[in-house]
Amino acid sequence: MLHTISKEDFGSLGEPMTKAIESCVHCGFCLAACPTYQELGQEMDSPRGRIILMKEVLEGKLEWTAAQPHVDRCLGCLACEPACPSGVLYRDLISPFRAVAQGKFKRPASETLTRWLSSQTVPFPRRFRFAALFGKFGKSFLPMMPSALKPMLELLPSTLPPKQTWPEVTPAQGERRARVALLIGCAQQVLDPDINTATIEVLARNGVEVVVPRDQGCCGGLSWHTGNLSAAQDFARRNLASFPDDVDAILTNAAGCGSAMHEYHLMLAGTPEAELAEKFRHRVMDVSAFLMKLGLRERPADRRVSIKVAYHDACHLSNAQNVRRQPRDLLRAIPGLELLELANSHLCCGSAGSYNIDQPEIASSLGEQKARAVIASGASVVASGNIGCLTQLRVHLAKLESTIAIRHTLQVLRDAYKSN
Repeated sequence: MLHTISKEDFGSLGEPMTKAIESCVHCGFCLAACPTYQELGQEMDSPRGRIILMKEVLEGKLEWTAAQPHVDRCLGCLACEPACPSGVLYRDLISPFRAVAQGKFKRPASETLTRWLSSQTVPFPRRFRFAALFGKFGKSFLPMMPSALKPMLELLPSTLPPKQTWPEVTPAQGERRARVALLIGCAQQVLDPDINTATIEVLARNGVEVVVPRDQGCCGGLSWHTGNLSAAQDFARRNLASFPDDVDAILTNAAGCGSAMHEYHLMLAGTPEAELAEKFRHRVMDVSAFLMKLGLRERPADRRVSIKVAYHDACHLSNAQNVRRQPRDLLRAIPGLELLELANSHLCCGSAGSYNIDQPEIASSLGEQKARAVIASGASVVASGNIGCLTQLRVHLAKLESTIAIRHTLQVLRDAYKSN
C-alpha cells in the first residue's frame, strides 16, 4: 500500500495518482498492449514497470532521474487501460506524474530547446504557421541541421494548405435538430484546416447549428502531456470561459484534443475552476459519436463507385474516449464504401502529440509499421479522427512511396455528400 503521497507533497494530484497505483495488481496483461514494450522489450518500458517506478519515486525511494527516461518513452496512448482487468486509470497517473516531475531534475539542453520550441509554436496557429513556413526552408538544409531539430522539420508538409476561417455561427440546414460548439484546434488549423470545414458542412447538412467560439484556444493537451501544468491550466481556463452554456454539446474532431478536454478536471483539480471543469468535461464529445447519437438525417447517395477505406483508430479516440464503433458506422453509411481493418490496429502509430519530436526513433518505427499495415490492407484511402495520426501516416506513407489518400473521417463523409 502507498501511504506517503500527500497533498503537502503533490497537491490535489496526489489522490488520483495514489488510486491509480493502488489499483494495479501487477498482473502484466498490459504488456501485450503496450507499443513501447513491444518495441523495446523492457519491463520498465511497460505500464506495469512504469507504475512501479513512479510509485518508488513518489515514495522517495528512487531518484526522479532514474524513472524519467522510461516515463518519457510512454506514448500516453492508454492502450493499457482497456487491457487492464483491474481497471487501472493510467491516465490519472502518467500526466499528473509528469506535472509533479517538472522542475525536479534538469533536462539536456537539446531536449529543453525542442520542448520549448514546440510549446511556443504548436498551440498558437499564427506562430505555428510562421514557424512551418520558415521550417520549409530549413528542410532544404536538413543534413546540416542540429539533430534535435530534424524530427520537427521532417514532420512539416512540403506545402501548407491555404488558411481558412469559419463563421462564428453556421446555421443548420432545414429544421434545426441541435446546437453545438466546435473546438477548431491549433495545429489542425495550419496542417489541414479543411477538416474543420468538412466537419461544419456535415453537421449543418444534418440539421446542426455550429458555433465556433471566437476566444477559444488550444485544448492544452500538448502542455499537459509534457508536464507543463501551468500552461495546460491556462489553456483550460480560457476554453472554460469561451465555450457557451446554451449548446447541446461541445464537439471535437481531433482525438487528442477531446481526450485533453476530458481531463480538465485533473488539470484544474484543487483550483477555483475545479467544479466548472468537472461539468465541462461531461459536455465534450467527439463529432463522430455525436452524429451517430443524433442520427444522420441524410445519407449520401449511391455513387455506384466502390472505394476501399482503411480505418485507423486514433488512440485518444478508441482508448481514452471509448469511441470505436461510431466512426466506422459513419463510414459504412456511405454506399459503395468497403471498410477495411488494419492488422494490429490496437498499436499506436507513434504520433502522440509531441512524441515524434521527443522520441523520434520509437515514433518512426511505429509510424513505419502502421504505414505498412495500411498498404497491406489494400485500401485506396486511410481515414482517422486525429490530425496527429493523419500527419504521421502522411509522412510514413510518403517515405514508402505510397499514393494512398489520407483523410479525416468527416472529410470522407463530406466528399460523399458532395456527390449527391
